[in-house]
Amino acid sequence: MTVAATAVAPLPGHALLVLLLQVGCLLLVALLLGRLARRFGMPPLVGELAAGVLLGPSLLSRVAPGAGGWLFPQRVEQMHLLDALGQLGVILLVGFTGMHVDLRLVRRQGPRAAGVSAAGLVLPLVLGVWLGLLMPGRLRAEGADPVVFALFVGVAMCVSAIPVIARTLLDMRLIHRDVGQLILVAGTVDDAAGWLLVSLIGAMATTGLHPAGAGLALAHLALLLAGAATVGRLLVGAALRAAVRAAVPGLPAVTAVVLMVLSAAASQALGLEAALGAFLCGVLMGASKGVDPRELAPLNTTVTSVLAPLFFAGAGLRMDLSSLADPTVALWGLAVFGTAVLGKFLGAFAGGLAARMGRWECLALGAGMNARGVIEVIIAMTGVRLGLLTVETYSVVVLVAVLTSLMAPPLLRLAMDRVAHTPEEAARERRVLALQGADAGGGRP
Repeated sequence: MTVAATAVAPLPGHALLVLLLQVGCLLLVALLLGRLARRFGMPPLVGELAAGVLLGPSLLSRVAPGAGGWLFPQRVEQMHLLDALGQLGVILLVGFTGMHVDLRLVRRQGPRAAGVSAAGLVLPLVLGVWLGLLMPGRLRAEGADPVVFALFVGVAMCVSAIPVIARTLLDMRLIHRDVGQLILVAGTVDDAAGWLLVSLIGAMATTGLHPAGAGLALAHLALLLAGAATVGRLLVGAALRAAVRAAVPGLPAVTAVVLMVLSAAASQALGLEAALGAFLCGVLMGASKGVDPRELAPLNTTVTSVLAPLFFAGAGLRMDLSSLADPTVALWGLAVFGTAVLGKFLGAFAGGLAARMGRWECLALGAGMNARGVIEVIIAMTGVRLGLLTVETYSVVVLVAVLTSLMAPPLLRLAMDRVAHTPEEAARERRVLALQGADAGGGRP
């Protein structure tokens, strides 16, 4: 019996033309505004998100609806092409975020950091869930379960962002301070816990909020973690070392991409978030012995300079800042921002006091761990994809990510100027300065 092969129709010419123009325009404006933001001492993330805001429904579609509708048509198939490119960028960006997790530092600072990270995670999580339950139905996507929505809001309130924290501490020359080390470890724990919680809530949003679905999601999560800690650790280390020994230009970078993408696919296949698999893979790559991070520098540059800006500009396209002119939305937006900031500050402050730290050190903990940056934006996009967030709620969550990242440096400086140096910190600073030449970028602020 003969089976005739059926050719899949190629991408239509007009759709390809629009996609190419979308990518080119978004990258160009994101590059210009990202550099402008950096010049004014702000994270490039601010400018990259602003690129999408300017080209999206907040401005271009209102000023020139014909041009905006042609360049960014609200057709599902066209938007999915752009989203697919953005998702690849997210997977690789989150993978590199995982590589910043220093497991040795976590083990060394673990007992002291446990209380800080737990308090900084639990309090904003509880306050966020409470706020999510109070929010009116118009701020939930149609058909979203109120409890799942509230849980998602809680997770969005409790996360931190390792790339933002690490880069802020490096830029302010605080990475060597005892408080800086503690912020990094506590933020790492919160970041990892946030990804686990997002994956669980994503599974609940897909399968429904019932004991069987929650139990299955927990079982899949346990399977993924166990696989990463055993077989995954061996495979990732062996693959990277083999790629380095082969001495083929670019092979370590390609190997890293394959590992992160396949790990993301495994996580997605288990009904969890793809980004969680990429994050765990990044942690394993960062902990692999015999692998020089500089081998992956070209890939890091591509991700942080091309794919990530494209994703964040695309994320800005989904924002509609004009919706914040509605008094109800604006008031709930202020409530979300206040809850996020207050919950994280109080939680970290209380954890610091429990660890017998001074009040200025506790204030520095709260300021550093409040930075949410790229992680919050990615989580907000996840909420849209899961059918939980409206455009208004999504815009509010992204604004929280931006504002908390802008708040962190001045508050950190204010607090740390009042914390005395120790001899151990001075010795650690000399080591950090000696190693900074080998730093491959430290993540995206």
